[in-house]
Amino acid sequence: MEFALETSPHIKRRDSLWSMLSDVIIALLPATVMAFVAFPLDSLKTFLIAIPAMVVCEWLFVFFTNVPRGDDGRILPFPEWVKYAWGKGSVNNILAPIVSGMIFALTLPASASWYHVLVGAIVGIVIGKLVFGGTGNNIFNPALVGMLFSKLCFGAQWNLNQNSWMVEDVVAGGTPLGNISGGNFGALGDYGILDLFMGWVPGTLGEVSKLAILVGLAYLLIRRAADWRVVVGYLGTFVLLMGSAGIYITLQYGGAFSWLEFMGYQFFSGGLLFGAAFMITDPVTGPITSPSRWIYACFGGALVVIIRLLGALPEGVGFSILLANAIAPALDYHKWLSKGWKLWHFIALALILALSLLVVMLALAYGDILQ
Repeated sequence: MEFALETSPHIKRRDSLWSMLSDVIIALLPATVMAFVAFPLDSLKTFLIAIPAMVVCEWLFVFFTNVPRGDDGRILPFPEWVKYAWGKGSVNNILAPIVSGMIFALTLPASASWYHVLVGAIVGIVIGKLVFGGTGNNIFNPALVGMLFSKLCFGAQWNLNQNSWMVEDVVAGGTPLGNISGGNFGALGDYGILDLFMGWVPGTLGEVSKLAILVGLAYLLIRRAADWRVVVGYLGTFVLLMGSAGIYITLQYGGAFSWLEFMGYQFFSGGLLFGAAFMITDPVTGPITSPSRWIYACFGGALVVIIRLLGALPEGVGFSILLANAIAPALDYHKWLSKGWKLWHFIALALILALSLLVVMLALAYGDILQ
């Protein structure tokens, strides 16, 4: 028997890593264009810092992990070192950090300072990717690590209320999800579903247009650069749990707003669609088999609902995907790995959905969410 050693993310794919990375860049273009239309100078600043920072870090990694030595064991002179390291690198060492840099940039607000972008980009690719051994070896999404680091360290200085030509001055205020944090569900009327879908609300660069995100997602699915199971599992679990919570909440408000309004508000607010399209679909940080991917996606979707409704932060997408990344290696454990569905796969899915629904309903019934 002959074994073929392959490195993720293109295992079981006939095309190359170069082709897959190119597809992701193309899919990101609609959201990128809309970000530049809405915030031209701020987007230019963010992209010109984030992408070069990640590319430089990637090539420094290639350079210092490929030290050439002569027959006597001594390190070769610097010119030969550069030539040797360059030969060890490839176009993937440019495309991969470009993809991470674009995604990271789109997760930031237009008001992010240059040093917020720079520090986040460096931390994201170094801690999120390079310390694990580079492309195909990381367990966390580098762009996500950089975004969460920047948000935790500099989030208080971000101005998510910054308007663009797409947002009228009267739409100034907190972010849409921030308006309902702490149980202020009566603030749903501040924005319409069309405002959320088209991006006529404050938010990050990548949240400018949900239509642009959906166009990119459609391209990824058509090209099979993203697994539809992960997308459907993530968004489907979110709709199921948030919809159940929405029915309870709307009944408590006695018809102040409809269940569909609540569901549409939650679905199109924040980075849910962006995360479903470009983050949780990352094949490097996700599990391999079909059953494991369903479990992985449903786990992430459940976490978004729990964090949004019960947590102190109004968003939850970033942390949900990061935690889903953390369980992916366990789902790929060789003794559990199976291409076909086993009993434990169904049990795991049922437990995730049942326990998540129980937690949400108990918190709504006995917690202070509706106070």
